[in-house]
Amino acid sequence: MSVRGKWRIVEMPDYVEDYPDMMEPAYILFAPDGSGEFAFGCVTGQIYGGGETDAVAFEWTGNDEMDEVEGDGWVEIQPDGSLKGQICRDGGDEANFIARRWTSSTAC
Repeated sequence: MSVRGKWRIVEMPDYVEDYPDMMEPAYILFAPDGSGEFAFGCVTGQIYGGGETDAVAFEWTGNDEMDEVEGDGWVEIQPDGSLKGQICRDGGDEANFIARRWTSSTAC
């Protein structure tokens, strides 16, 4: 199974319950070309070094409340199909999370 695709971040145990979805629904995305992006709370980032496997390490650059930040992270698909990972800010916070495959409604 591959981490590629869009994942909805459903748990961030180190933050208050409503923080992850403060600006938009929290997510992480891994594109087919190895790039990606994520957003949670006031943090957004561009991912470099994603992969096609069930466990990926990556680097990222982005913004936290309009301040430029960068770091690294990792994700791994769990036996239940969820995605467990961590987004780390250089010299700062580590954001642990659990995500599930993003499902969109096609109802009209």
